[in-house]
Amino acid sequence: MDNLINNGLTDKYMSALEKTFGRTAQMIVLENLMKNRGTFTYLSGIAEETGLSHSSVSRVIEPLLAIEIINEKKVGKQIRTFTLNEENPVTGLVLNFYDKLTELLPD
Repeated sequence: MDNLINNGLTDKYMSALEKTFGRTAQMIVLENLMKNRGTFTYLSGIAEETGLSHSSVSRVIEPLLAIEIINEKKVGKQIRTFTLNEENPVTGLVLNFYDKLTELLPD
């Protein structure tokens, strides 16, 4: 596997999700939220941690909100924070899959 290349990154620098499904903005945001489960984070914080633009994060957050994998909490009129909705059974399946995949294909 060491000689796989995906978007210019060698396999050893890719997460288990990237190795399996490729590198997409939605996958990157979801993985960031899974790694930071139990905490609320801002759009700008996700963008900074992932290297994605604020607009890309905003765009891919919406489908995750629609299927209730993540929760949104507004702070004031304009600030939005997000966290995984660990009460959602779909989120539980995704987390279980992520944890098992990470065991089998470590970073």
